[in-house]
Amino acid sequence: MILSDFDIFGQIESGRLTIKPFEKETVRENGMDFRLANEIAHHVDHGKDFVLDPTDSEHVAETYKVTKSARNLIISPGEQVLLSTKEEIGMPDDLVGFVELRSTWARHGLSMPPTIIDAGFHGTITLEVSNNAPYKIRLNPSTRFAHIIFIKTNSKVAGAYKGRYQGQKGIKLPRLLDKSGA
Repeated sequence: MILSDFDIFGQIESGRLTIKPFEKETVRENGMDFRLANEIAHHVDHGKDFVLDPTDSEHVAETYKVTKSARNLIISPGEQVLLSTKEEIGMPDDLVGFVELRSTWARHGLSMPPTIIDAGFHGTITLEVSNNAPYKIRLNPSTRFAHIIFIKTNSKVAGAYKGRYQGQKGIKLPRLLDKSGA
């Protein structure tokens, strides 16, 4: 079951779903808009011959340059960046969230793969965004950017989320993969 605005307000008022900071106007008909934080992670250009090994901690650490307290978030044509939501979310053990890009931004040439917020997750959401337009796009912190649809599970999950991204504040770089790719 997808939660309506009425259901979302009920979840927040009961304290089961937490959103901080919360602004009533971000609740939509059947979802909620999240805003951008003031940080951006750009890929570091190591040249065409660089091959990222996602199992090598040094490679992963050197792949991005994170800028905090940015006034503007500028994405160049063809560039993929990491952004973060301003809001922190706390999910109960029977809700899942699907995060999508707001359609206005897609119409400007941006794309973002869908992200799932697992039951039990707490923290900000890191967004992977690509610019497909032939020009740079400037985003401003606090802009409504992502839309979250909440889905109630049939029952509480047996094992709430306890992964590496739990409790993240701001951009969290990709986790290190083991040699098997897991």
